[in-house]
Amino acid sequence: MAGLIVVLLGMAMPLASAEHDYGKALSKSILFFEAQRSGYLPGNQRVKWRANSGLLDGKANGVDLVGGYYDAGDNVKFGLPMAFTITMMSWSIVEYGKQMAASGELGHAMEAVKWGTDYLIKAHSEPFVLYGEVGDGNTDHFCWQRPEDMTTSRLAYRIDVNHPGSDLAGETAAAMAAASMVFRHSNPAYSCQLLSHAKQLFEFADKYRGKYDSSITVARRYYRSYSGYGDELLWAAAWLYHATHNRCYMDYLANNGGSLGGTGWAVTEFGWDVKYAGVQVLAAKFLLQGKEAQHAPVLGKYQQKAEYFLCSCLGKGAHNVQRTTGGLLFRQRWNNMQFVTNAAFLLTIYSDYIASAGRNVACAAGTASPAELLLFAKSQVDYILGDNPRGTSYMVGYGKSYPRQVHHRASSIVSIKADPSFVSCREGYDTWYSRKAQDPNILDGAIVGGPDVYDDFADERDNYEQTEPTTYNNAPMLGVLARLHAGHSGYNQLLPVTALSPPFTIEQKATTSWESKGRIYYRYSTVVTNKSSKIAKELVISISKLYGPVWGLGKSGNDYTFPAWLDSLPAGKSFEFVYIHSASPADIIVSGYTFV
Repeated sequence: MAGLIVVLLGMAMPLASAEHDYGKALSKSILFFEAQRSGYLPGNQRVKWRANSGLLDGKANGVDLVGGYYDAGDNVKFGLPMAFTITMMSWSIVEYGKQMAASGELGHAMEAVKWGTDYLIKAHSEPFVLYGEVGDGNTDHFCWQRPEDMTTSRLAYRIDVNHPGSDLAGETAAAMAAASMVFRHSNPAYSCQLLSHAKQLFEFADKYRGKYDSSITVARRYYRSYSGYGDELLWAAAWLYHATHNRCYMDYLANNGGSLGGTGWAVTEFGWDVKYAGVQVLAAKFLLQGKEAQHAPVLGKYQQKAEYFLCSCLGKGAHNVQRTTGGLLFRQRWNNMQFVTNAAFLLTIYSDYIASAGRNVACAAGTASPAELLLFAKSQVDYILGDNPRGTSYMVGYGKSYPRQVHHRASSIVSIKADPSFVSCREGYDTWYSRKAQDPNILDGAIVGGPDVYDDFADERDNYEQTEPTTYNNAPMLGVLARLHAGHSGYNQLLPVTALSPPFTIEQKATTSWESKGRIYYRYSTVVTNKSSKIAKELVISISKLYGPVWGLGKSGNDYTFPAWLDSLPAGKSFEFVYIHSASPADIIVSGYTFV
């Protein structure tokens, strides 16, 4: 039957010889973000070949901009793609957080989001001020250095009322609003903080309109906003409505759909620049949920454009997306994979939306069922993971054949922990960039730019169009891989989003204190409870900001495990451990587990 479906879809790509390990791919996809971290790395950092970097970011501008993510294989922090990355990771969790929890990866995914939002909070230093870049591509690309050795400019660039950037502020508002939904239950104070920033940023974006690259001109060569800012204004409004259910944001989405392009633009791409398809799919979700009946006609127009995009991906539209000979969606040679992963995400969530609503998609060239949308999204993921004419996995570290010469400064130069010798600006090019050998550090989980329209790919470090990874290639894959690994679970995807409840709770309490040599020490009792309905095994507990001894846990590298007398934690049960130090409570999370 599966073979028959593929024939009916007219897909050129051969069937997979075996099912992929989507759970493993999900774990690696999230791990990649730890390799992209800037700033002070935490104690539970799993990518051990990285170290602290960018510790003076923002100092020259009188603001703390330490942290965040490097966007790709360079050492610049670009605000627009970083915010989009956070939005898409958050959307993945909002839709498929339950599946991530079942896979044992929800904690890691939420950490990845928070690493980004912590930085965005710093970057939004005043209500109408937002820092949108640290470093610049011109000086950065002149050098090939580890982040830990950077000698390039770390000047920061901002937008404000006199130098607006509605696209940047709008995308950052969307990221904050989406992330607020992720933390609504586990960290309500932080969720409210994110929502407050999102509301201010949306007001800033709408009141002081302009393209951000007209204000931050150094971004033009790398992340020019070709689509303008109309899509980001609608995108921000949609996410604020999703997060707050405040009718003013729905009114904005409905009343400005025509003037800002949301109900007029029929697009065939979705990514860090062009957000219309994402807005249209969100608006379609609101319509399918039966919300705001008075706006149903305009939401219907959004839905028509959303389905235009989806049909064009399936090859059933009036204007279809080109494909490679092997069946991969293809838009451009330079980092084509960004469009593939983002399209796969929209196809996946929409398949679940319409399955929950009991309907199909009416395309120009025939009807498309929910199963057809999901099957095609799966085919794109399988291509990425190795089911392609070359038999190459375009996710580093997954499968037997994957890119070994990734266009990435940190992975291509020996770790500073293995060789602390300083690597100078041009020395990096002479010694490491030009090497015709595999990278000394495996960039696990990174999704590179991918093949050309003929499915050809050259695994060469200087082939940046094909071998450079980006955070926004990976972000939407979190949701797709979680869905493919853990399934649908039979729940209605159109039901109101419930607050994500991590499968474990951690309660800390200071049980006693005493003074010694002028310092006050505290004994903290920590109770870990399994809130799921399954037995938990192979528990991994990560602790940071700990400055004293621990009792009641086993040690495993830099992390902790069950104590020797405990090998599992049944549903609803708890266990306790204690620690002593002279500070406020440590940061403790359950970072890994399996359910049986």
